[in-house]
Amino acid sequence: MMRRLTAFVAIAALTGVSACQQPQPQPEQPTAPVEPQAAPASNAPSIGYACESGATLQVQYADSDTAQLTYKTQTYALRSVQAASGARYVGAGVEWWTATRDGQESGTLSRLGPDGTTGVAVLERCSRPIPGADVTPGPLPIPGQTPTPAPGGVLPASMPCKGAQLKLAAEGGDAGAGNRVRNFSLQNVGTQACSLTGYPGVTLQDARGRPVTSIRADQSPGSYFRQGQAPTPVEIAPQAKAYFETAWNVVPDETMQKSCPSVATLRVTAPGDTAAISLPFEFQPCGGKIRVSPIRAEADPEPAT
Repeated sequence: MMRRLTAFVAIAALTGVSACQQPQPQPEQPTAPVEPQAAPASNAPSIGYACESGATLQVQYADSDTAQLTYKTQTYALRSVQAASGARYVGAGVEWWTATRDGQESGTLSRLGPDGTTGVAVLERCSRPIPGADVTPGPLPIPGQTPTPAPGGVLPASMPCKGAQLKLAAEGGDAGAGNRVRNFSLQNVGTQACSLTGYPGVTLQDARGRPVTSIRADQSPGSYFRQGQAPTPVEIAPQAKAYFETAWNVVPDETMQKSCPSVATLRVTAPGDTAAISLPFEFQPCGGKIRVSPIRAEADPEPAT
């Protein structure tokens, strides 16, 4: 009996020692979250565009296929897509479409539609002068000699017209077959001659002063009756006027549009300027756009023959 008890104690002792010597499982250490790596900053220079609202929009073009746009503290990564003209970028819910004309690069920032590829609501229209573009007037005239006309047959003015020296007014118009055309004048109310070259910036507001973003203003070379004419410089003497026209459709698209938005105010900026001139003007353009002609010297150009 004593021999069995001794053997039992020995076995128990060995078993206890073996159990104590087994490694205990270690608790899992929490894994630190992996911080997302920020996109490398672009070394491309930041280009500023002055917008009609008074805001400034910044764009970095890292290469021919990408752009990084900053607007109202938000930054958007964009990619280049096919465009009928100019350069077009989309991404992050917005579209940035630029075009170059008359020493100015203009750009339109729009909100993308449901398809994610097409801009449907204009957020800003912006522009900037192109460095190195030949937009300066010719040499100063020599006393006693007649100044040399600039391209387009007008004398160069010392300064471009600014919003503060211009007065906007509605002039005559025409209508027919669902289309409307209206002329507008820009009168130089200053004391010095100034010049205008290119297209006016046009934005629309409703009766509450809110932008009508569902209607865009497209630049249309020439006029409604004389298509395809390029802009030419127009000098405006004190109290004289220059002109441009807008054209729009008044027939809703029955498949897409049952009614057309109401416009109460027209806001216009001179080419290269950001100071807007306002004019109460009520109309209802359909089709999502109006067409804007270049600024010209005459109120009613002769129809093309």
